[in-house]
Order: sequence, then structure tokens, then C-alpha cells
Amino acid sequence: MAAGNPHAPTNPSGLRQSITAGSYGSIESGLSSSPDQPGYFDRRHSAGPSRANPTEATSLLDSALDFREHEHVHDGPCDHGTFSPRPTSPRSFLGGGSGSGRDSPAQSESEAEPATGASVAEGQNEQRRRRPKTWAARMRSKKMSTSRDLAEQHGIRDNALMYMSYYLPVLVWAKEYNWSYFKGDFVAALTVAGMYVPMALSLADNLAHVPPINGLYSFVFNPLIYALLGSCPAMIIGPEAAGSLLVGTVIKGSVDKGEGGDNDAILHARICGIISGLAGAMVLVAGVARLGFLDSVLSRPFLRGFISAIGAVIAVDQLIPELGLQKLAEQAHVGHASSVDKLRFIFANLDKAHTLTFTVAATSFVVIMVCREIKRRLQPRYPGVAYIPDRFLVVVLSAFLTYYFEWDKAGVAVLGKVEAASGHSFTFRWPFKWSNMVYIREATSTAFLIALLGFFESSVAAKSLGGASFAGIQLSPNRELVALGVANIVGGCFMSLPGFGGYGRSKVNRSTGGRTPMSSIILSGLTLLCISFCLPYLYYLPKPVLSSLISVVAWSLIEECPHDISFFLKIHAWNELGLMLTILLTTIFFSLTLGMAIGVFLSLLQVIRHATRPRIQILGRIPGTNRFENAEANPDRLEFIEGCLIVKIPEPLTFANTGELKTRLRRLELYGTSMAHPALPRLRREDSNRNIIFDIHGVTGLDGSGAQVLEEIVRDYRQRGVRIFFSRVPSRDSKVGKALIRSGIVELAGGEDHFVNDVSEALKLSEVEEGGEAVFN
Repeated sequence: MAAGNPHAPTNPSGLRQSITAGSYGSIESGLSSSPDQPGYFDRRHSAGPSRANPTEATSLLDSALDFREHEHVHDGPCDHGTFSPRPTSPRSFLGGGSGSGRDSPAQSESEAEPATGASVAEGQNEQRRRRPKTWAARMRSKKMSTSRDLAEQHGIRDNALMYMSYYLPVLVWAKEYNWSYFKGDFVAALTVAGMYVPMALSLADNLAHVPPINGLYSFVFNPLIYALLGSCPAMIIGPEAAGSLLVGTVIKGSVDKGEGGDNDAILHARICGIISGLAGAMVLVAGVARLGFLDSVLSRPFLRGFISAIGAVIAVDQLIPELGLQKLAEQAHVGHASSVDKLRFIFANLDKAHTLTFTVAATSFVVIMVCREIKRRLQPRYPGVAYIPDRFLVVVLSAFLTYYFEWDKAGVAVLGKVEAASGHSFTFRWPFKWSNMVYIREATSTAFLIALLGFFESSVAAKSLGGASFAGIQLSPNRELVALGVANIVGGCFMSLPGFGGYGRSKVNRSTGGRTPMSSIILSGLTLLCISFCLPYLYYLPKPVLSSLISVVAWSLIEECPHDISFFLKIHAWNELGLMLTILLTTIFFSLTLGMAIGVFLSLLQVIRHATRPRIQILGRIPGTNRFENAEANPDRLEFIEGCLIVKIPEPLTFANTGELKTRLRRLELYGTSMAHPALPRLRREDSNRNIIFDIHGVTGLDGSGAQVLEEIVRDYRQRGVRIFFSRVPSRDSKVGKALIRSGIVELAGGEDHFVNDVSEALKLSEVEEGGEAVFN
């Protein structure tokens, strides 16, 4: 029958064999050819000739062609990628099934048996839907409704407490908590308090320029709220150096504008509370809006460059009080200058440094750094060294020595009386009052960056700390946002510093026995006791010691930068190195705000550039096989199909990435690669693009803009006489399938017959149509 076919091609290509009409199973007649007519999506083919199961070694057209019926290569879904033949991957666009658009009689009978049970179940579901909905039922989300059905199927009791336990983890761990956890939690909280409570005083006084007690507030409210709402039991929430420094920049800016003086503690505390409340509100809104993916917006080079720049700024800032040049710097008005100007001032006044002040600061710094290194080396063999609160001992010893030797009378600055700016501890001030609007406008951009950096560091810490101690608590970025947001809003009401998760103190907490959120609650209680009873004993705490504590933090922020630089140099990542260097130099030579703005702008520009670039590929066949790969990645070992251009679209088509889709497709037509410069003349002949096959297995989403651009592309090809085929199309019931039908792309491409299960079928069909054979009688 094949030999007598008058439409067979005279010289079939070496890669595609001609197909005769006898190769097909009989086709039912009388079918409509338009998607709008009845029966368009209900075509069924009769059984064709029997044949063996196809394999990777099967020739492209060695067996008879049947567009609807295939034998399964294996059980279950196929996930081998862009291979041919792969008849079971994905679900058939035509029939909505898994590979075959035709049902055997046995299959139809077997499916008809449970129809009665399915109808009963459907009727019960319909009755359930018609019942009047209670208030709680109206509040259920789509996921919760699906979960309810799953719970009923598996015999699990579905009630409100189950969902409340998910959003309030305290209901899970409090129910399972016992005294065996308490010892470890108490020791861990005591250790963290001894090491980081003095740090909170230093962050508030030296970086944020607010009363030291406002730093302690962050260890009272934030850990307590997070213990109730957070999903990482070992996480410890508290003030961070980066956030405190950013708070200080806003306060300095308000002073420069004449809104209060350097000693207006009440105003500074109010601004601090406003920033904390704003950062908390932004994080809370992001959590409610399910924007937990935002921790991926800022690139690693941006974060490393910005954090290293913060470390450099902190180190330079602390040199002034460590050298005893604070009063001289205030007279020279360099407190609000750039880091370069401060370094110039320091070198110009080195001869005026206070010797005793520098000695106290340098000794404290060296002792802390030596203890830090000793603990790092000994902890693998002797884990108990983690319990030694070296910083707390340095603070206590320095305060005692200052009192005993009267260093304060010798010129060493001391912390003095620690009290709230208003004179009363825990004064409540709502940060979002209308009278605070002028400060809210000034602090919004800084609060946004504090929220972003804080959530990123909290997310990294939570992921690094590993799984939860309780099976019922699952780490969730969105719930983390909610917990951190509520904690900072509550803290902002009491004018505390912004508080987020820190990996360093959280690691100390876990390594010293903290296994549950009770350690955060105990830490909150210990800090409250410190505020109530211990503040008078901090009067003689030397400020150079607090500065040395901050310098240790600055060192820890900078010390990872050389490793990242060497890594990026090794892999020739010049863009990442350029971004890091730009942020670092801008921050040092100009200001932290400008470095922050440029870094965020460049990072977002990279994200937008990456998101809007189409990733279409031209496919070629591996010689001797029926497998197809990216021809641009392996141009030398692949062969192209004569007269066909096979294009793979491995991503959803949206407004963001379809802007250049036409241009990149045109380059593939002209040059066979998207990497060729458009100044080149045409390299591919026009007849090389007689058939274009789109492999759209990766198109899991298609919005209105993407559908419109794709429709214009298909229409243009059809007007030029190019045949269009789509392979591995999602099911007609999917959103992508419906968009293809409604946009008219199915009809433009030539009807449903041009939507096949894999590339091999499209190649067979293109050969048939080129030979002029009648596919349907």
C-alpha cells in the first residue's frame, strides 16, 4: 500500500521516513475540525496494527503511527525529560488522560463499574456544599477545605484546634513539654543572657544612639512573642548590629535636620520604637500575604558586600570611643561623617588619644578574641566550654576594676545611670500615631531594609538550626514572618530595638541545652530581672569595653568576606565581585544609606533581568538514538532534523518573559542559536523552518500576556506557510490547556491533530503532511 501511494515523497530525509496511509489505524469519520463544534475533543481511534512496545532504540518511524494509542513504556508517570518516544508523558491534551486518548473496551467496562459509587459520593459532596455555612466554614481557605476532605478519607478528626495548633505552635510544644527539657533550657537561657545582654546595652548605646535600656527591651518582648508564634524552637530573637546601626543612621539624620539634639533621649527612643514598629508591620503584612520567598530577593553577593560594609563602618565608628576621642569628635562634628572622614580625623588626632581608655578597650578586645578562638578549638573535644560566658565575665570584671581603681576619675567614660528616657520603665507608646507621621515617612525606607535583612538572617539561622524538637511543628517562612512581625510591633510599642533571629546566639542556645521555646521565655524573664534589679550595678561599666564588644561583632561580620572573594575569584564571577566592591566602596566613601540604596537597586535589577529573559532552547537529536538535547550546549555531537526547527520552552510564559520571545525565536530561525549576534546574515535556509515543533512540557503557567504573544507568533508562522506542532501539552482541563483553546491557538495551529504527546509524533506528522498524505479520511 505504501508503494502505491502517489503522495509519498520522492527523496525522504535520512532522519524522517515517509509514512503510508496503511500505517495508521482506521479513523472514525464525521468528526468536526473546530474546537467550537461538538465532538472536537472526543475523537477516538480504532485499534491499529499490533506492535511491540517502543524503546529508546526504536527507529523514529519504524513502527506504525497512531496519534492516540500507545502502549505504556512503564507503569506510572514518565519524567524522563525531552526524549522520544515517550508516549505516556505527559497527560494527553486531547483526552485528558495519561498518554492515550483512546480507551479500550475492557477499560471502559472497568471504569463503568465504580460509576455508581462515584455518583453517590458526588451526591453527598453536593449535599454538603448546599448546607448553610457557619462562620468558621466561611473562614476556611481552599487548602483547608482540601485538607478536610483528605482527613475524612483517612479517618482523621478535622477540627479548628488542628489548624490553630499549626498557626500557634505553643499549643503543640506546651502540651508535650516536661521537666526533662527544663534543665537544658534554663542553662541555655542563662548562658545566652550572660553573653548577649551586655551586647544589647552596647548596641543601643554605641550604634543606635538610644538609651541602653531600650536594647534590653528587645530581649524582653521579642523572644517572648516569638516563643508563642515562631516555628523554630531553638531560635533566639534579639537586636542585631546591622539593624542597630541602621536605626542610628535615622536618628543621626533627624539630628542633622534639627529635629532634636544629640542628647534628646526621649525623641531618640520614640524614633527607635517607630522603626521597630514599621519593620514589624512590614514583616507581618508580608507573612499574611504569604511572601516567605522574599528571603531570596537579595543575592548572596549583595548581602555579603552590605554586611561587610556594615562591619567596616562599625569598626571605624568604634575606634573613636576606644581611643578616647569622643568629645573631640563632637567638637569637630565628625560623628555623622563618612567612614573615610572619620579615619582621616583619627589619624590626625592619634597623639591626643587617651592612653588608659585605649588600654582598657584593647585589653578587652584581645581577651574576648582569644577566648573566642580557644572555645572554637576546644569545643569539638570539650563541649562544656560553650557554657563559659566570657563576655559577661569581661563586663563584670571591668566594672569592678573601674569602681575599685576609680578609672572614671582618670578619664575613662562609664555607662552611668541606666534608665528609661521617660524615667519610667516599659512606657507604652503606640508607634503609628498621626503625630509620628513625619518620622514614619523618614524611617520607612530604612525600616524596609531592616525588615528584609532581619528576615533573611532569621531564615538562614532557622534553616541552619535544622529540624524542630517536636513533630507537630514545621518550619514555615510565612509563619516566621508573622511571628517576627508581631514580636517587633509589640517591641516597638515599648520603644525597643528591632529584634530578629541571630545564628550565633541561637547556636549557643542549642549547644548549651536549649531544645524548646521555653529557653526564649526564660531569657525574657532573666532580662526582666536584670532591668528590675541589676541596672544600678552597671553604673561603672566602661564604655571602651562596650565598644570592644561591638568591635568583636564587626570582626565577625568582616571575617567571612575574604573567603567569599576568593571563591568568586576562583570561578571568575566578576559580576558578583563588582557588586560586592560597589556596595563596600560606596558605603565607606559616602554613607550607609547610599550604599544600601545602590545595592538594593542593582540586586533588583539582576532579578528583573533574570526573570525577563526567555530560556527557549533549540533541540537536536543524539545520533543513533531518538533522544533530543539542547543543541546550543552540545552543537558538535547533535544532528538537526531536516526541515524542522524543534524549540523547547522550559518555563511558564508570563508578561515578564515573553517580551523578547519573538526576537529570540527569530534568532533561532536565522542562525540556529540564540547566542549569535544579530548583525550576521541569515545562516539557516528558509526551507529549514518548514515545520516548527514547540515542546511546551515546561509551560506550567500561561497568563494573558503570554497567551497573546504566543497567539501572535503562531499566527505569523501560519501566514508564512509554516506548519506548527505542539508536543507534550498539558491536559485540556489544566489552565494552560484552557488558555490555548480560548486564545484560538489550537485552531490556528491546525486543530487538535497538531497537539501530540511527544516530539517523535510531531516529526512523524510533519513528514506525513509534507508528503501530502491524507491523515484523516
